[in-house]
Amino acid sequence: ERVFHVPGKHPQSYDALEPLDLEEVLMTQLNSGDAELMQELGDFPDDNLEVELVERECRTVRHSVPEQEVELDPHVRDCVQSYTQPWLVVRRSGWSVYSDRSGLQKVLLKQTFESDVVPDKQEHQVTLDDSGRTLTSSDFDLRVLQPDVRVEGLLCFSNPDDLDRHNQEARQANRHPELFALYPPADEEDAVEIRPIPDCPKEHSGRRILIRCQAIKFEIDIEPMFATMALYDLKEKKKISENFYCDLNSDQMKVSLKSHIPHTDVSTLAKSAIFSITNTSQDIYLVIKIEKVLQQGEISDCAEPYMVMRESDTTKNKDKLDKLRSQAEVFCSRLGRYRMPFAWAMVNIMSVINTATLERDMPDSEALNGKSNMEKKGNLPRRNSERFNSIEDQYNLTAFKPATITISTFCKQEGDRLSDEDLFKFLADIKRSSTLQRRIKTITGACPSLYLEASVQKDPFRCCLSPELIPVKPVTEKNQRPLKEVLEFPSKEVFVPHNIYRNLLYVYPQRLNFVNRLASARNITIKIQFMSGEEQESCLPVIFGKSSGPEFVQEVYTPITYHNKSPDFYEEVKIQLPARVTERYHLLFTFYHISCQQKQNQGGANETLIGYSWLPIINNDRLQTGQYCLPVALDRLPVNYSLHSPEKIPNQVPPVRWMENHKGVFNLEVQAVSSIHTQDNHLERFFTLCHALEGRASFPIRVRDEKIPENKLEHELKLSIISLSSSGLEPLVLFLHQVLDKLFRLILQPMVIAGQTANLAQIAFESVVSIVNSLHNSQELAKDQQGRNCLLATYLYFVFRLPYTHRTGGHQLHPEGRYNTMGRSSATSVGSKLLQSRVLSSSNPDIHDIQATADAEVKGIMGSKVRCWSLWGYGAGSQFHEEVALQMVVSTGVCRENAYKYAWFFFELLVKSMAQHVSQLEKQSIPRRSRFSDRFKDDITTIVSVVTAEIGTILVKQQKELEQAEKVNISLAFFLYDLLSLMDRGFVFQLVKNYCNQMSAKSTSLPTMITMRLEFLRVLCSHEHYLNLSLFFLHPTSAPASPCPSISSQNSGSGCSFQENKVASMFDLSQDFKQQHYLTGLLLTELNAALDMESEGYISVQRKAINAIYSLLCAHDLDLRCSRPEVRSKIAALYLPLVGIIIDSLSHLDFTGKSGGPEDEADSVTPINQSVAMAIAGNPFSTLGRNSLKTSRNLLVCFLWVMKNAEQSLIQKWTVDMPSSQLGRLLELLTICISCFEYRGKQSSDKVSTQALQKSQQAKARLEEALLGGMGARGEMMKRVGGTDRTIGQRENLRWRKDLTQWRQTNDRQDKTKAELDQEALISGNLATEANLIILDMLETIIQGVPVVDSKDGVLGGVLRVLLHCLTCNQSTTFLSHCFGTLRSLVVKYGDLLFEEEAEQCADLCQKMLQYCSSCVDSNRSQACATLYLIMRYSYSSASNFSRVKMQVTMSLASLVGKSSDFHEEYLRRSLRTILSYAEEDTEMQATQFPSQVDELLRNLNSILSDTVKMREFQEDPEMLMDLMYRIAKGYQTSPDLRLTWLQNMAEKHKTRKCFTEAAMCLVHAAALVAEYLSMLEDHKYLPVGSVTFQNVSSNVLEESAVSDDILSPDEDGVCSARYFTENGLVGLLELAAELFSNGGLYEIVNEVYKIILPILEAHRDFRKLASTHEKLQKAFENINQKGHKRMFGTYFRVGFYGAKFGDLDEREFIYKEPGITHLPEISHRLESFYSQCFGGDALEIIKDSIPVDKNKLNPNKAYIQITFVEPYFDDYELKDRLTNFEKNFNLRRFMYTTPFTKSGRPRGELNEQYKRKTILTTMHAFPYIKTRLNVIQKEEFDLTPIEVAIEDMQKKTRELAVATHREQPDAKMLQMVLQGSVGATVNQGPLEVAQVFLNEIPEDPKLFRHHNKLRLCFKEFILRCGEAVEKNKHLITPDQKEYQQELKKNYNRLRESLRPMLERKIPDLYKSIVKPRTENSQGLSDLEPIPETTRCTSHTS
Repeated sequence: ERVFHVPGKHPQSYDALEPLDLEEVLMTQLNSGDAELMQELGDFPDDNLEVELVERECRTVRHSVPEQEVELDPHVRDCVQSYTQPWLVVRRSGWSVYSDRSGLQKVLLKQTFESDVVPDKQEHQVTLDDSGRTLTSSDFDLRVLQPDVRVEGLLCFSNPDDLDRHNQEARQANRHPELFALYPPADEEDAVEIRPIPDCPKEHSGRRILIRCQAIKFEIDIEPMFATMALYDLKEKKKISENFYCDLNSDQMKVSLKSHIPHTDVSTLAKSAIFSITNTSQDIYLVIKIEKVLQQGEISDCAEPYMVMRESDTTKNKDKLDKLRSQAEVFCSRLGRYRMPFAWAMVNIMSVINTATLERDMPDSEALNGKSNMEKKGNLPRRNSERFNSIEDQYNLTAFKPATITISTFCKQEGDRLSDEDLFKFLADIKRSSTLQRRIKTITGACPSLYLEASVQKDPFRCCLSPELIPVKPVTEKNQRPLKEVLEFPSKEVFVPHNIYRNLLYVYPQRLNFVNRLASARNITIKIQFMSGEEQESCLPVIFGKSSGPEFVQEVYTPITYHNKSPDFYEEVKIQLPARVTERYHLLFTFYHISCQQKQNQGGANETLIGYSWLPIINNDRLQTGQYCLPVALDRLPVNYSLHSPEKIPNQVPPVRWMENHKGVFNLEVQAVSSIHTQDNHLERFFTLCHALEGRASFPIRVRDEKIPENKLEHELKLSIISLSSSGLEPLVLFLHQVLDKLFRLILQPMVIAGQTANLAQIAFESVVSIVNSLHNSQELAKDQQGRNCLLATYLYFVFRLPYTHRTGGHQLHPEGRYNTMGRSSATSVGSKLLQSRVLSSSNPDIHDIQATADAEVKGIMGSKVRCWSLWGYGAGSQFHEEVALQMVVSTGVCRENAYKYAWFFFELLVKSMAQHVSQLEKQSIPRRSRFSDRFKDDITTIVSVVTAEIGTILVKQQKELEQAEKVNISLAFFLYDLLSLMDRGFVFQLVKNYCNQMSAKSTSLPTMITMRLEFLRVLCSHEHYLNLSLFFLHPTSAPASPCPSISSQNSGSGCSFQENKVASMFDLSQDFKQQHYLTGLLLTELNAALDMESEGYISVQRKAINAIYSLLCAHDLDLRCSRPEVRSKIAALYLPLVGIIIDSLSHLDFTGKSGGPEDEADSVTPINQSVAMAIAGNPFSTLGRNSLKTSRNLLVCFLWVMKNAEQSLIQKWTVDMPSSQLGRLLELLTICISCFEYRGKQSSDKVSTQALQKSQQAKARLEEALLGGMGARGEMMKRVGGTDRTIGQRENLRWRKDLTQWRQTNDRQDKTKAELDQEALISGNLATEANLIILDMLETIIQGVPVVDSKDGVLGGVLRVLLHCLTCNQSTTFLSHCFGTLRSLVVKYGDLLFEEEAEQCADLCQKMLQYCSSCVDSNRSQACATLYLIMRYSYSSASNFSRVKMQVTMSLASLVGKSSDFHEEYLRRSLRTILSYAEEDTEMQATQFPSQVDELLRNLNSILSDTVKMREFQEDPEMLMDLMYRIAKGYQTSPDLRLTWLQNMAEKHKTRKCFTEAAMCLVHAAALVAEYLSMLEDHKYLPVGSVTFQNVSSNVLEESAVSDDILSPDEDGVCSARYFTENGLVGLLELAAELFSNGGLYEIVNEVYKIILPILEAHRDFRKLASTHEKLQKAFENINQKGHKRMFGTYFRVGFYGAKFGDLDEREFIYKEPGITHLPEISHRLESFYSQCFGGDALEIIKDSIPVDKNKLNPNKAYIQITFVEPYFDDYELKDRLTNFEKNFNLRRFMYTTPFTKSGRPRGELNEQYKRKTILTTMHAFPYIKTRLNVIQKEEFDLTPIEVAIEDMQKKTRELAVATHREQPDAKMLQMVLQGSVGATVNQGPLEVAQVFLNEIPEDPKLFRHHNKLRLCFKEFILRCGEAVEKNKHLITPDQKEYQQELKKNYNRLRESLRPMLERKIPDLYKSIVKPRTENSQGLSDLEPIPETTRCTSHTS
């Protein structure tokens, strides 16, 4: 039973049931078959997480480790171990079992769809006779055609069962086993949450740029040069890389230095360096400093030769150059070890890259902060490259060609401006002004060039050395010149934990101040050494050498600034720090003065000692780094100096001499880059105290300045643990792995301090929580999409291992034998889309403070759990996981809040430690249930309960923290997911049950709760053993006993008989099911609840629920373990309740067509079978929202999958026992599936709607839908037999298709290549075919199971309806051949039943068959022919039916050819020929009348086709086409059904051309036809009396009365059987006509139409319809009021055709009706372009005038068209009745046009010779009619004399003036225009001229007296109207028009005066002689004047 509920209240069936004891079932109740099935799906039940050691990848050929000899201190030892040991990974085995979709297109067969086939145009089989005319139908013999291939064995199955078996085998061949492989994969956001595997820890590296030094050239080459390069960040004012040294000297130059270089190591010969940049910016510069050997003279002196001399002036300067070279050689040999600054250059490295990468923008990097690949989308394996060692993320480096930079400007170094501050000032200056400032001196002659390459790490650089000079992989042959990696000093903090051993010290001497020193100290250098003691031998060779020399040296000298007493230095000294440094280690600085000139008395010594200074490396055990200012001791070093710093050295005897009284005179800076020295007080203290605990420490321990005795150790350790969170974020992150390792060890191991056991577990746990919290809260650090801090996730996954304690084997780490070891390749990590989420805090109740807590739930949970610390733990041997769980349970306050907020961390910690624990137990084969103690299980139960409560609390109280709740929810799900592989699974199911019930007890909103539970369950269901956990394999026999009788699953192998009551229950979500298949039951419960929902927010919940099931089934389908059919049928049985849920949802999901689109016709549309409408609208579950077509399809594809894989006998049994309403819903569901999976075509998505398949039914559907509105008895019956189901869809299909194609286009069609589109079409074609075949299988199953004798409530009709819907959609030939096979078997088995009961459907079936008979695909055609022949043959067996089938076929064909523009008559002809062949070859029937009847029928069809051929010729000429259709319709006057069909065809054609009035008229004629028929059948007062009743609608309708008794006998079978020949049919036709009239703006006629409808509706008592009808009438009348005079009706033209080329049309004249405002050029252009195409442009001429055409003067080889504008013509008496605009435009038969002429033959002349001819034409029918052109049947003409023409013109002018003057809303512009034309002084042939011509003289001809007088009176009225108009204008003008008004008035007065004498003439005398005989009254002629004046000349006489 479904449970309906009020929103907000949860359904009772929603609580989770008690699960089965899974372990018990597995141990006791399995039979061998189950066990086999179980094993097939992986190693179940022994499913464990595996613990493996994975060798860590090392970039270099060996790990960087300290020198071997020394004993390391514990901290260094731990660090080194941490950097070299393998990763410990816990992973699942064998989870990559999915089949791959990538090769799919190779396996799939290409499906042929008619919509994709372009028909062959050459195949016109119609022969032509010599004249080129098409042969008439009677001449055309079908037998001349070649028939198609016949379907084999059509008649050979005597037994229907054999036929079914044959069809079944054919259907099962070549099927695609995996339905989901054809279906598009789920959207990423709908995929099941996966825990992305974090990135493997790696050494940090920024974006890498290779700099290669090619050469450095100066104009003169006289001495060696040495280059130093480094990167500087101007924005941060920081040097961001170490120095790279290279010299580009020739071997010859190097020889001169040989004496100073002991040997040269290969590593120092590098000319290329790889720089790394983490924070890219536009201000990063590569600075190159050039030095040379020290020589005498200032820098500028030494540089002068380079500035003035040129190599080109060799001859001139030869001597000078030789002298310079020999000088240089002398200096090299004497001073070769000393350098002097010379020049520098810089290049903006970013601009080089930008130019090279096509100037792409470079955003700030996210490379630091641990933001790793985890943030990228996709779940593909990532490339195993370094995380940040490429610029790929922001630069398209494939486009970055190596860029060559030529630096032609070198700046001279200046002795007093050498420091880095000076350098930054120079750079800033250069940046500001692109040219170098004047104050920066340049060396113009230098022309060095550098070659820059940036390389993507697809290809690691070969022969590369790390900053420690260890070769990087891959290594190459020895003799190759190496590249060096240059260490980066990132400009901002980098948050990546240390991963390799690195221990470097950088020393930067900065400044020396010897200003007050004696004169001797001028050329000063500093010798720098690293000493391990005070003796000279203690000097260690740990200083990295420079270029072309030894790798390591013992001393370096700084460059010398000539004669400078306070020099600046820019030297960098890089030192490899020993791992063990004692307090004797120090840096020694010795200061010398160097003599540049050799003095006689000095002998060979160049150095003069000035003094010493030193810096101890260690101070209080801490590395000394930072800025120092040291004093300088003169003469000698003090004794034991190395133990003290030079500032604080104790007094000595004899006293030490200090420069400047012991003041600091030497500035330097020391920086360390070290992964063992923390350089953070808190961390250092913590590590020191921890190591003291681990033993072998002598007390008191020294920490910095203090000494800690043993008894204080515990207290101090606790303090140091607490203060860990105060340490800086960067150092904490750098040493994160070591810190956590230590804390975890403290949690587990009670420490013995001073004989007492100190338990630090709680405080260590709190510290862990605090660190976890601060890492999550840091904005700097990345999180993944589940809110996990990436650094912590990485630590847990790779680094964490169980803490070793003394009792488990001393310091030895895990015995390696315990775990599997993996090669490094499998350490490749898999990433996923991760979103950085904001950290939310929640304030949850404090568990410890239970009394104060409001949350009773937590109180209940915690009641039994709060333990005092005195009841400590699990006893001495407690395990780590037990300890962590306990700490979580007993934690309090903020610690508890954060522990549960970031529960994911502790869950993963627990799982990894439990996995290691289980791995250790496995050796002892302990049963699964006994792996963990009961106490631990209790704690886990509590933890899960508390976390669930937390989630609930957030949901109820803190909606804004919903995101936090979602994340905790997911992490809880993953925790239980992992526990399923470690613990007793029955116990885990209990946890799941508790979770579900605890969640549903919360009073949160239903959508939120279902969403939470769904997300939770989805994770559990994604378990690799989910199917086994759900006991999918249980037989009914092995189902465990449970409180209620258990449900039998299907038995796959044995085909056993199912117990009656059990089959149906297998499709229900029963209690038993939920218990036995626990997870599946829960998931289906959620789906059920989601589909039931009506509250707000349901759309996304339904989507989630559906996608959850969808993802699962997709996983099963593509799971290679589930590929055997037996396994699949078992799995499908597991989901049978899903089918029940879907079918139930159909009934109460909202199917109102909310699919969008115009709803304007809604009033006239009855509520229809909504599911089908929605199916056709492509979105069955409209409650799923507009955009969720995909979701609906996901649900339906699940249904199809279950149906495909479930055992067919089971389904059959189910459908047999189904109640008929349920079966109806099932069939409805299948119909929906057909529409949902219809193939959309590949040519382009929007062509779909043009397919002939849909077009064919649109008109019919429109009508039916309307006419089925009023449900009379017949209507009810029609609905029962399926009148609506099939057809409604087509009405929608114009709308829904558009909707759908938009969706496809935006999603799928963007920027795809042709190959991709082809592949898409291939796959979607196969999907459509497979989906439809599954449906067809199901229909066969239903129909074969149902005993058709009792034809259970029209099962047959239902199935047929679904099949017909299949045929309406776009189908592949594969499917169609099977579909036709099924149809044929239905005809063979149930023919009689079909023809009797399902007449409606048969009509449609015939139409579909004919449609496919005209298909351009051969196989479709031959299948359709066979089926149609079979229908005829079996209908003949019961004689009454064959006539009906004949009628249906004929009507179908008429309907088909009339509507379809892309109809292939040649294919249809061939099909008719094929059917004829079947009849001729059918030996059984030869003895009967059947073959001859078939022959007759085919001849009839052939003649219809011939008309169609003709229609095809005129496809482009709408008028001719309509004439032809009209002629065809007239030809069917004796066959009402066919006439009706053709009238509908015409209506449809008109409608597509927007001729609504004509379309309406077609329907009125059709209605009149029906009325005639009905009045013959029954005499009801309320029905129209035949066509007479329609006179007011159209006078033309009477022609329908031709249907009389002698022609038509309604009782004859098969005649008037169409569904329109009913009262409802009549009403439907008229309502549709009324709607079309309304669209055409003829609202008055709408009223007339409804006058006929209303009596019928009243008689039917259909008050709903009456209400809506009156509403429509009201609307019509309102429209008349609003739009009355604004409506534009037709425009009319006379068109005459002349010339033999026109055939029948020659010398015929027509009146054409064109839309409202059509100008002559428009129609002229249309006809001209059409007929030019027909005859060729030269052969056609348009006659421009309206003069009668003389046939003899025309060229016989040409065609002529004459087009004239005509106006409706009315006699005076007619005008009395035609008052309104509408009446003057309706029922028109007479039209008039005028032709001006003169006697001389010219059309125009002077006023007194201008004649005019009026021509009046009469048409055969009245406009509007069922066509838009009518024949002219009569023509009258009369001529007007010039004076009559003048009278007509003046009357027209007067009328215009009157109208303009008396408008309701006067229009000044219009009035002025008319006035200007009347009184304007310059009007040519204006009123004055007319008067002068005709009124100046009395006419001589007495016949003209009357006209003369009439014209005089016209002028009188004209001048009167002018006066009125001028006055009116006076009131309308604006102030600026006053002058204009005066001008008008003046002109008016002038005109009046000019006319006066002519108008005031006394006439009576003049007329005496004529009038006397005609007047008998005594007044004489004096009355003549007033008589006409009273009539006010308004019309002319002829």
